[in-house]
Amino acid sequence: MDYDGGMNEFRFLHAADLHLDSPLLGLTQKSGDYARLIADASRRAFSDMVNLAIQTECRFVVLAGDVFDGDLRDTQCGLFFINGMARLQQAGIRVFMILGNHDAENRFARHLHITDNVHLFASSRAETCIMEDLGVAVHGRSFGRRDVTDNIARKYPAPVPGMFNIGILHTACQGREGHETYAPCTVEQLVNHGYQYWALGHVHNREILHENPYVVYAGNLQGRHAREAGPKGASLVTVRGEQVLSVDHQVLDAVRWASETVDLTGATTSADMTDRIRDAGRSLVAQAQGRPIALRLELVGATALHAHLIRDTHDAQLEIESVLASLSDEIWLERLKIHTCPPPRPAVLDPSTGGRIAADIQQAATPDALRAELSDILTAIMDRMPAHARTEEMRETILNDVPGRAIDLALSLVDNPEGHDNANQ
Repeated sequence: MDYDGGMNEFRFLHAADLHLDSPLLGLTQKSGDYARLIADASRRAFSDMVNLAIQTECRFVVLAGDVFDGDLRDTQCGLFFINGMARLQQAGIRVFMILGNHDAENRFARHLHITDNVHLFASSRAETCIMEDLGVAVHGRSFGRRDVTDNIARKYPAPVPGMFNIGILHTACQGREGHETYAPCTVEQLVNHGYQYWALGHVHNREILHENPYVVYAGNLQGRHAREAGPKGASLVTVRGEQVLSVDHQVLDAVRWASETVDLTGATTSADMTDRIRDAGRSLVAQAQGRPIALRLELVGATALHAHLIRDTHDAQLEIESVLASLSDEIWLERLKIHTCPPPRPAVLDPSTGGRIAADIQQAATPDALRAELSDILTAIMDRMPAHARTEEMRETILNDVPGRAIDLALSLVDNPEGHDNANQ
């Protein structure tokens, strides 16, 4: 079919950051059944992406980098990818892909014997592929090494006049938070380049940075840890002539990460706590639409349960896991974070022995004083740790959490020397 230069309508799928065979971090110590369930989450998301492209009759698929996850040692992963490309070929769907920073360090990625429908863009310079039948020009450049720190988008070809121009780019556009600043560029620069659609990869959160022309992060297909919570997938783009009609997010993740905060302010019994957690869990299960859920749960608020939670954390976790199990047999507590606090203490001095001890604790054991002592201890410990295991984030987390928790624990023991509280009443 010749391009009619007019109102030719078609669809294409924009995906990125597949990270095939990437482990789902934080879930390694769960049950064997769960480990098997999540082990192939990235592959199932990829298979669903291929199915979606076929079912929606896409004319082509754009893959904006990081198809693989670092140094691919399992050739079966490469064969799995090629099989997906072959399925697209059988459906008459072309594929345009670039290598991202993870692919660039992958010793197999460049040597895969990919099917004829796939065009892998070179890393030496940006190049252009023309689809005369659709009136589409696709421009792209692969990473030649992991740390591409120059603005490679500046040297992308000029748009082809009279065609729908797509730029495929793996980039930390305007230094998106939490991502290495590879191939940096600005939204203004991309908008002024003259393409109708920029298909971006590298940042794992879906985001439309600009419309008309469109600058889009599709996000990753499958969340890999608790900081990648919520629905993940690809963008289904509908085009007519040289105009984008719609950019629709298609959910494709096989396992859903969720990060939930439950406020226990005023809760006085375990039943109060479990009721609030049950309500939050029901909402998450509904949103996940049958997908397994890995939940990071944070408890906050001023509650009489605080002493029980920090003193008997293991028992509290078992209690919470029982509540979640009653909602679904595929929801797992990835981590429990307890950031509650005790209810305000009366300003009047308690003349009892316990009251005097509590006052001494509050006066002498301030978080700042404990933090200073703890900092010295941590420095000595971390000096003995392997370099790769030392992180400033870990140090700050300990310094921020431990002093306050130590004071709370000491006060709770003064208030309840027998270890009894009203948590189980």
